[in-house]
Amino acid sequence: MQRVENEIARLIKEIDYDEVTRLFAMLSGGKRLRAKLILKIAPNHEKAPLLAAIVELIHGASLLHDDVIDEADTRRGVTSVNATDGSKIAVMLGDILYSKAFTELLEFDKTIAKCIASSVTALSKGEMQDVKMAEEFNSDEKIYLNMLYLKTATLIEAAASAAAILAGKDADKYSIYGRNLGLSFQIIDDILDITADASTLGKPAMNDFLEGKCTLPYIYLYEALNEDDKKRLRNAHAKKIDESESLWIQNMMKDNKSIERSFKLAQTLSHEAMQAVKNDKELVSILETMLKRSY
Repeated sequence: MQRVENEIARLIKEIDYDEVTRLFAMLSGGKRLRAKLILKIAPNHEKAPLLAAIVELIHGASLLHDDVIDEADTRRGVTSVNATDGSKIAVMLGDILYSKAFTELLEFDKTIAKCIASSVTALSKGEMQDVKMAEEFNSDEKIYLNMLYLKTATLIEAAASAAAILAGKDADKYSIYGRNLGLSFQIIDDILDITADASTLGKPAMNDFLEGKCTLPYIYLYEALNEDDKKRLRNAHAKKIDESESLWIQNMMKDNKSIERSFKLAQTLSHEAMQAVKNDKELVSILETMLKRSY
Protein backbone atom coordinates (compact mmCIF):
# COMPACT_ATOMS: atom_id res chain seq x y z
CA MET A 1 0.00 0.00 0.00
CA GLN A 2 2.92 2.35 0.60
CA ARG A 3 3.92 1.86 -3.03
CA VAL A 4 0.37 2.81 -4.03
CA GLU A 5 0.50 5.96 -1.90
CA ASN A 6 3.87 6.80 -3.47
CA GLU A 7 2.40 6.37 -6.95
CA ILE A 8 -0.57 8.57 -6.07
CA ALA A 9 1.79 11.27 -4.75
CA ARG A 10 3.88 11.04 -7.94
CA LEU A 11 0.84 11.40 -10.19
CA ILE A 12 -0.41 14.43 -8.24
CA LYS A 13 3.07 16.00 -8.38
CA GLU A 14 3.20 15.47 -12.17
CA ILE A 15 0.05 17.59 -12.55
CA ASP A 16 2.39 20.42 -11.53
CA TYR A 17 -0.10 22.76 -9.90
CA ASP A 18 0.27 23.70 -6.23
CA GLU A 19 -3.47 24.30 -5.88
CA VAL A 20 -4.22 20.71 -6.92
CA THR A 21 -1.58 19.43 -4.48
CA ARG A 22 -3.13 21.50 -1.67
CA LEU A 23 -6.68 20.43 -2.40
CA PHE A 24 -5.80 16.76 -2.87
CA ALA A 25 -4.05 16.76 0.51
CA MET A 26 -7.38 17.74 2.08
CA LEU A 27 -9.07 14.57 0.84
CA SER A 28 -9.33 11.64 3.23
CA GLY A 29 -7.84 8.51 1.69
CA GLY A 30 -10.58 6.28 3.03
CA LYS A 31 -10.36 2.49 3.09
CA ARG A 32 -8.56 2.22 -0.27
CA LEU A 33 -10.68 -0.87 -0.88
CA ARG A 34 -10.17 -0.86 -4.65
CA ALA A 35 -6.39 -0.49 -4.35
CA LYS A 36 -6.14 -3.27 -1.78
CA LEU A 37 -8.22 -5.51 -4.02
CA ILE A 38 -5.85 -4.97 -6.96
CA LEU A 39 -2.80 -5.70 -4.80
CA LYS A 40 -4.33 -8.90 -3.43
CA ILE A 41 -5.28 -10.19 -6.89
CA ALA A 42 -2.02 -9.21 -8.62
CA PRO A 43 0.45 -9.01 -5.71
CA ASN A 44 3.60 -9.72 -7.72
CA HIS A 45 3.01 -7.60 -10.81
CA GLU A 46 5.24 -4.55 -11.03
CA LYS A 47 2.44 -2.38 -12.46
CA ALA A 48 -0.18 -3.33 -9.85
CA PRO A 49 0.58 -0.31 -7.59
CA LEU A 50 0.20 2.07 -10.56
CA LEU A 51 -3.10 0.47 -11.57
CA ALA A 52 -4.26 0.76 -7.95
CA ALA A 53 -3.26 4.45 -7.85
CA ILE A 54 -5.17 5.14 -11.09
CA VAL A 55 -8.32 3.52 -9.75
CA GLU A 56 -8.04 5.49 -6.50
CA LEU A 57 -7.75 8.77 -8.46
CA ILE A 58 -10.89 7.83 -10.39
CA HIS A 59 -12.71 6.96 -7.18
CA GLY A 60 -11.59 10.23 -5.58
CA ALA A 61 -12.82 12.20 -8.60
CA SER A 62 -16.23 10.51 -8.46
CA LEU A 63 -16.56 11.37 -4.76
CA LEU A 64 -15.72 15.03 -5.42
CA HIS A 65 -18.48 15.22 -8.01
CA ASP A 66 -20.83 13.25 -5.77
CA ASP A 67 -20.35 15.76 -2.94
CA VAL A 68 -21.19 18.63 -5.29
CA ILE A 69 -24.33 16.86 -6.50
CA ASP A 70 -25.43 16.08 -2.93
CA GLU A 71 -24.29 19.49 -1.61
CA ALA A 72 -22.46 17.55 1.11
CA ASP A 73 -20.48 19.50 3.69
CA THR A 74 -18.46 16.52 4.89
CA ARG A 75 -16.81 13.44 3.43
CA ARG A 76 -15.46 10.65 5.65
CA GLY A 77 -15.76 12.89 8.68
CA VAL A 78 -13.78 15.83 7.24
CA THR A 79 -14.98 19.00 5.52
CA SER A 80 -15.57 18.48 1.78
CA VAL A 81 -13.73 20.47 -0.89
CA ASN A 82 -16.97 21.99 -2.17
CA ALA A 83 -17.64 23.27 1.37
CA THR A 84 -14.18 24.84 1.78
CA ASP A 85 -13.39 25.99 -1.75
CA GLY A 86 -16.71 25.93 -3.59
CA SER A 87 -18.43 23.59 -6.03
CA LYS A 88 -16.66 24.95 -9.13
CA ILE A 89 -13.24 24.10 -7.68
CA ALA A 90 -14.44 20.67 -6.54
CA VAL A 91 -15.76 19.84 -10.03
CA MET A 92 -12.56 21.01 -11.71
CA LEU A 93 -10.39 19.06 -9.27
CA GLY A 94 -12.44 15.97 -10.06
CA ASP A 95 -11.97 16.58 -13.79
CA ILE A 96 -8.20 16.89 -13.32
CA LEU A 97 -8.04 13.61 -11.39
CA TYR A 98 -10.14 11.83 -14.03
CA SER A 99 -8.03 13.09 -16.93
CA LYS A 100 -4.73 12.27 -15.19
CA ALA A 101 -6.01 8.75 -14.47
CA PHE A 102 -7.03 8.24 -18.10
CA THR A 103 -3.64 9.47 -19.29
CA GLU A 104 -1.88 6.93 -17.07
CA LEU A 105 -4.07 4.09 -18.37
CA LEU A 106 -2.06 4.34 -21.61
CA GLU A 107 0.69 2.51 -19.71
CA PHE A 108 -1.44 -0.64 -19.77
CA ASP A 109 -2.68 -3.16 -22.30
CA LYS A 110 -5.75 -2.01 -24.25
CA THR A 111 -7.96 -4.65 -22.60
CA ILE A 112 -7.12 -3.37 -19.11
CA ALA A 113 -7.43 0.29 -20.12
CA LYS A 114 -10.84 -0.31 -21.72
CA CYS A 115 -12.03 -2.28 -18.68
CA ILE A 116 -11.30 0.63 -16.33
CA ALA A 117 -12.39 3.42 -18.70
CA SER A 118 -15.74 1.81 -19.56
CA SER A 119 -16.51 1.40 -15.86
CA VAL A 120 -16.19 5.18 -15.44
CA THR A 121 -18.84 5.70 -18.13
CA ALA A 122 -21.10 3.28 -16.25
CA LEU A 123 -20.31 5.03 -12.96
CA SER A 124 -21.29 8.41 -14.40
CA LYS A 125 -24.48 6.93 -15.82
CA GLY A 126 -25.27 5.55 -12.36
CA GLU A 127 -24.70 8.98 -10.82
CA MET A 128 -27.19 10.50 -13.23
CA GLN A 129 -29.73 7.77 -12.52
CA ASP A 130 -29.28 8.38 -8.79
CA VAL A 131 -30.03 12.09 -9.24
CA LYS A 132 -33.11 11.39 -11.38
CA MET A 133 -34.39 8.76 -8.93
CA ALA A 134 -34.18 11.24 -6.06
CA GLU A 135 -36.81 13.40 -7.75
CA GLU A 136 -39.59 11.06 -6.64
CA PHE A 137 -40.14 8.10 -4.32
CA ASN A 138 -38.84 4.88 -5.90
CA SER A 139 -40.25 1.57 -4.69
CA ASP A 140 -38.78 -0.64 -7.43
CA GLU A 141 -36.02 -2.89 -6.08
CA LYS A 142 -34.77 -3.83 -9.57
CA ILE A 143 -34.34 -0.21 -10.65
CA TYR A 144 -32.53 0.62 -7.41
CA LEU A 145 -30.13 -2.33 -7.60
CA ASN A 146 -29.29 -1.54 -11.23
CA MET A 147 -28.42 2.04 -10.25
CA LEU A 148 -26.38 0.73 -7.32
CA TYR A 149 -24.45 -1.58 -9.62
CA LEU A 150 -23.59 1.25 -12.00
CA LYS A 151 -22.78 3.88 -9.39
CA THR A 152 -20.88 1.79 -6.85
CA ALA A 153 -20.08 -1.73 -8.01
CA THR A 154 -18.79 -1.19 -11.56
CA LEU A 155 -15.47 0.39 -10.55
CA ILE A 156 -14.82 -2.34 -7.97
CA GLU A 157 -15.78 -4.96 -10.56
CA ALA A 158 -13.43 -3.35 -13.11
CA ALA A 159 -10.59 -3.13 -10.58
CA ALA A 160 -10.89 -6.83 -9.77
CA SER A 161 -11.22 -7.84 -13.42
CA ALA A 162 -8.30 -5.67 -14.60
CA ALA A 163 -6.07 -6.98 -11.79
CA ALA A 164 -6.96 -10.54 -12.79
CA ILE A 165 -6.01 -9.82 -16.40
CA LEU A 166 -2.75 -8.29 -15.17
CA ALA A 167 -2.00 -11.42 -13.13
CA GLY A 168 -3.13 -13.91 -15.79
CA LYS A 169 -6.07 -15.13 -13.69
CA ASP A 170 -9.71 -15.85 -14.60
CA ALA A 171 -11.13 -12.35 -15.12
CA ASP A 172 -14.75 -13.56 -15.17
CA LYS A 173 -14.54 -15.06 -11.68
CA TYR A 174 -12.89 -11.97 -10.24
CA SER A 175 -15.43 -9.79 -12.01
CA ILE A 176 -18.24 -11.63 -10.17
CA TYR A 177 -16.33 -11.15 -6.95
CA GLY A 178 -15.86 -7.40 -7.50
CA ARG A 179 -19.45 -6.79 -8.57
CA ASN A 180 -20.96 -8.63 -5.62
CA LEU A 181 -18.49 -7.10 -3.18
CA GLY A 182 -19.48 -3.63 -4.42
CA LEU A 183 -23.19 -4.31 -4.14
CA SER A 184 -22.90 -5.92 -0.71
CA PHE A 185 -20.69 -3.12 0.57
CA GLN A 186 -23.20 -0.46 -0.50
CA ILE A 187 -26.18 -2.33 0.91
CA ILE A 188 -24.39 -2.50 4.27
CA ASP A 189 -23.70 1.25 4.00
CA ASP A 190 -27.40 1.84 3.29
CA ILE A 191 -28.25 -0.11 6.44
CA LEU A 192 -25.71 1.80 8.53
CA ASP A 193 -27.15 5.12 7.32
CA ILE A 194 -30.29 4.15 9.22
CA THR A 195 -28.90 2.27 12.22
CA ALA A 196 -25.58 3.98 13.06
CA ASP A 197 -25.15 7.27 14.90
CA ALA A 198 -23.91 10.49 13.27
CA SER A 199 -20.44 10.33 14.83
CA THR A 200 -19.86 6.87 13.36
CA LEU A 201 -21.18 7.85 9.93
CA GLY A 202 -19.42 11.20 9.65
CA LYS A 203 -22.80 12.61 8.49
CA PRO A 204 -26.32 12.86 9.95
CA ALA A 205 -28.15 9.55 10.44
CA MET A 206 -30.92 8.78 7.88
CA ASN A 207 -29.33 11.35 5.59
CA ASP A 208 -29.97 9.24 2.46
CA PHE A 209 -33.76 9.55 2.79
CA LEU A 210 -33.47 13.30 3.42
CA GLU A 211 -31.51 13.58 0.14
CA GLY A 212 -34.28 11.75 -1.69
CA LYS A 213 -32.59 8.35 -1.88
CA CYS A 214 -34.90 5.37 -1.41
CA THR A 215 -32.41 2.70 -0.40
CA LEU A 216 -33.21 -0.98 -0.02
CA PRO A 217 -34.53 -0.87 3.59
CA TYR A 218 -37.05 1.84 2.60
CA ILE A 219 -38.10 -0.12 -0.50
CA TYR A 220 -38.65 -3.28 1.56
CA LEU A 221 -40.50 -1.30 4.22
CA TYR A 222 -42.77 0.26 1.60
CA GLU A 223 -43.70 -3.20 0.27
CA ALA A 224 -44.82 -4.28 3.74
CA LEU A 225 -46.91 -1.21 4.69
CA ASN A 226 -50.64 -0.67 4.33
CA GLU A 227 -51.88 2.12 2.06
CA ASP A 228 -52.09 4.79 4.78
CA ASP A 229 -48.58 4.07 6.01
CA LYS A 230 -47.25 3.97 2.46
CA LYS A 231 -48.61 7.49 1.99
CA ARG A 232 -46.98 8.59 5.26
CA LEU A 233 -43.61 7.22 4.15
CA ARG A 234 -43.89 8.90 0.73
CA ASN A 235 -44.76 12.20 2.42
CA ALA A 236 -41.61 11.99 4.54
CA HIS A 237 -39.42 11.43 1.48
CA ALA A 238 -36.77 14.05 0.64
CA LYS A 239 -37.77 16.25 3.59
CA LYS A 240 -36.25 17.22 6.89
CA ILE A 241 -38.42 15.23 9.25
CA ASP A 242 -38.73 15.57 13.02
CA GLU A 243 -37.49 13.04 15.56
CA SER A 244 -40.89 11.42 16.03
CA GLU A 245 -41.21 10.70 12.30
CA SER A 246 -37.67 9.30 12.17
CA LEU A 247 -38.50 7.08 15.13
CA TRP A 248 -41.69 5.89 13.40
CA ILE A 249 -39.71 4.86 10.31
CA GLN A 250 -37.09 3.04 12.40
CA ASN A 251 -39.72 1.24 14.47
CA MET A 252 -41.65 0.20 11.37
CA MET A 253 -38.45 -1.17 9.89
CA LYS A 254 -37.91 -3.22 13.02
CA ASP A 255 -41.49 -4.52 13.00
CA ASN A 256 -41.32 -5.46 9.32
CA LYS A 257 -37.71 -6.70 9.38
CA SER A 258 -36.67 -4.41 6.51
CA ILE A 259 -33.11 -4.18 7.79
CA GLU A 260 -32.81 -7.95 8.20
CA ARG A 261 -34.13 -8.52 4.67
CA SER A 262 -31.61 -6.05 3.25
CA PHE A 263 -28.79 -7.69 5.17
CA LYS A 264 -29.88 -11.11 3.90
CA LEU A 265 -29.46 -9.92 0.31
CA ALA A 266 -25.99 -8.61 1.16
CA GLN A 267 -25.17 -12.04 2.60
CA THR A 268 -26.45 -13.85 -0.51
CA LEU A 269 -24.37 -11.64 -2.81
CA SER A 270 -21.31 -12.07 -0.59
CA HIS A 271 -21.63 -15.85 -0.56
CA GLU A 272 -21.84 -15.87 -4.38
CA ALA A 273 -18.65 -13.80 -4.46
CA MET A 274 -16.95 -16.19 -2.03
CA GLN A 275 -17.81 -19.14 -4.27
CA ALA A 276 -16.28 -17.40 -7.28
CA VAL A 277 -12.88 -17.07 -5.55
CA LYS A 278 -13.19 -19.78 -2.89
CA ASN A 279 -9.49 -20.70 -3.12
CA ASP A 280 -8.37 -17.15 -2.33
CA LYS A 281 -8.64 -16.95 1.45
CA GLU A 282 -7.68 -13.27 1.64
CA LEU A 283 -10.49 -12.19 -0.69
CA VAL A 284 -12.98 -14.37 1.18
CA SER A 285 -11.80 -12.74 4.41
CA ILE A 286 -12.59 -9.26 3.03
CA LEU A 287 -16.21 -10.28 2.54
CA GLU A 288 -16.44 -11.93 5.94
CA THR A 289 -15.08 -8.80 7.63
CA MET A 290 -17.50 -6.57 5.72
CA LEU A 291 -20.49 -8.65 6.80
CA LYS A 292 -19.43 -8.28 10.44
CA ARG A 293 -19.83 -4.50 10.31
CA SER A 294 -22.27 -3.67 13.09
CA TYR A 295 -25.81 -2.62 12.26
